[in-house]
Amino acid sequence: MQIKSHHKDFALGYIQRLSDIRFAGQVLFVIIVLLISWSGIKTIETNYGLQKQISKLDQTNKLQKLQNENLKLQNEYFNSQQYLELSARRNFGLAAAGEKEIIVPSSVALKYAANVAPPGKTAEKPVVNQPFYQRNVQAWVDFFLHRK
Repeated sequence: MQIKSHHKDFALGYIQRLSDIRFAGQVLFVIIVLLISWSGIKTIETNYGLQKQISKLDQTNKLQKLQNENLKLQNEYFNSQQYLELSARRNFGLAAAGEKEIIVPSSVALKYAANVAPPGKTAEKPVVNQPFYQRNVQAWVDFFLHRK
């Protein structure tokens, strides 16, 4: 019986605390603070996501501007006299005034040329039997010196 009366006293004390206006005000204040904090966190999260999107679009915009500049320079080159002359020489076999064109068969030209690969094919490097660590070091040196 004593245990049940203890629970009743606790329950009555709790009910009396809830009916106290100061306690209810504190509970209401805590609830409002939690709601405002949650709203602030959601706003910060939304702003972060939007900032990431802006940054990504900014980078895309800068890349597109660079590509546009590159195309503009390419167009200027294609309209230049140098390109027109080179294109006429390459595509039509034309020469400038006063120049003579000498046509050399490719077999003769390649016979006296250095070890050059035909257009469209890459020259193969001679295979050298080196230990793995030497090939690795050489590969790193080539990488840092921008060799192919």
